[in-house]
Amino acid sequence: MKLEDLGVIFIIIILPISLILGFYIDSQINTLNIQTEYDRKLQKSTADAITAFQLNTANSSTYDIINSKLRDINASANFFYTSLADNFNLPGYGEEQLKEYVPALVYIMYDGYYIYSPFINKLDPLDDFRNSATYKEGEKISGLKPYIYYSCRYKVGGNTDFVITYSLDNYIVLQGKINGANVYDAGYLLGNVEYDSISDKVKYNGVEITRESQLKEYIGNTEYTYIKINGVKYYKDNSTGNWFSFINGEKIPESRKYIGDYNDCAYRYYKEAAEFKDRIINTYGLGDLKSSNAVEINLDGFYSDYDIFAFNDNGISIEEKNSDFNQHRLQIIRYCIERNLSIAIANYNNYVDGTKANFQMPELKETDWDLIVNNISLISFMQGMSIGGKIYNGYSIVANTQNAELVSQNSIYITHNGKYYVPNSTELKESDADDLYGAYNIDFKRKSIEQLKAGTSNEYELIYYYPRKELADYNSMVMQIKTEPYDEMITYIKNCGNEKLKKAYYTALGRERYSLYRPEKNPETLKNSFTE
Repeated sequence: MKLEDLGVIFIIIILPISLILGFYIDSQINTLNIQTEYDRKLQKSTADAITAFQLNTANSSTYDIINSKLRDINASANFFYTSLADNFNLPGYGEEQLKEYVPALVYIMYDGYYIYSPFINKLDPLDDFRNSATYKEGEKISGLKPYIYYSCRYKVGGNTDFVITYSLDNYIVLQGKINGANVYDAGYLLGNVEYDSISDKVKYNGVEITRESQLKEYIGNTEYTYIKINGVKYYKDNSTGNWFSFINGEKIPESRKYIGDYNDCAYRYYKEAAEFKDRIINTYGLGDLKSSNAVEINLDGFYSDYDIFAFNDNGISIEEKNSDFNQHRLQIIRYCIERNLSIAIANYNNYVDGTKANFQMPELKETDWDLIVNNISLISFMQGMSIGGKIYNGYSIVANTQNAELVSQNSIYITHNGKYYVPNSTELKESDADDLYGAYNIDFKRKSIEQLKAGTSNEYELIYYYPRKELADYNSMVMQIKTEPYDEMITYIKNCGNEKLKKAYYTALGRERYSLYRPEKNPETLKNSFTE
């Protein structure tokens, strides 16, 4: 056979293979490009939805009311689908069509979470309003499933059987029978906190926490004295001395007159944490409680021998992220979310029409879980759309770091000389100024209220304002330079060496956490304790 013949044979064999391989590679590249583009669009829609939730809660004066929270979440979910349709902009795929590819939205809240997903409507056959109901029997609708708490049951011996409900920080709720007695108790867990009832002094990490002077912020251009109780701010009218609050922008007079000369929320936070610590160890005898005492929860794959209430272990305080308590808290939150979310996504196969995908829970990365279990956040899932060589299976997680439900370690800014800084600013660490003051990050965001228009008796106008007038420090807040490295903010503050910075930060963290809405608190009793 001639060499030319071999060349022809080679070309006949290799050319089709090359063409097929080229086509395959182009197809794979195109598929990867589409997947990347879909990931970006899903991320943007998720960010839009959590931003809508953040804006609604920031301007809501009824955020502590369950109906208000449900309203804000439903509005956020609806905005997600609107944004999804706008971002994808695919012919023939509107909001309703794209819903078929979203098995679940998960709203991670402070002490539990909501799953927004479809379900089959069921009506009571004995209900007189069955025929006039908005949604009919057997109709597929999307909505929020019942709230699921981050809870775990524990048994020790024969007379201790109780539940701990965890949260995104170090706040817990105890419910059940402990040493034969019925217990319902709640509080923040702190390690290096001390309270001396004789001197009435409280210290945290060696820093004495004292009562603050009165709190002040702006509404419009007017500065008011205020106090925040169970999530609601009450303001003092400068001219009359009477107090008022806002509900959905409407000014509501208060019959009480609150203590306006000082604010002791930070002091109460640390004092009550010290008392809660004493009750856990000495009253309830739970100092030796281990994660292995958990029942009715499958923790296979997790290390299960944590000392849950080791308040100080080898220099690690219970509120620090490497403590046994926090490691166990994170595994409980993760397990609760994984278990119910897997069921919700798997069940979606019973509701969906028109897709051939097998909906199932994707495997989330460890970095994803670190974000989820420490922040108010939204997880969105999208599955089943064809992207060429494969079926799209994506998810997106966006955290909401500025909200009215969680005061995290990074929620505190420090004001100084007319500006506000992140606590790990190099300038603050080296400062010996007396004007260092800690404030909640959402108080630097723009808010709005409706007020009576000047010169009218029944016309209202929407005004925008900033509760605090300090401006952001350019280096630490904008450029994010001239800052000290840190792994955990509370550990950084503990070791920063600046006592004035420590006190400003600890005071703000305690004040703002104590002021938040907690369903375990009796609002009337709490308000009475702040009354003159």
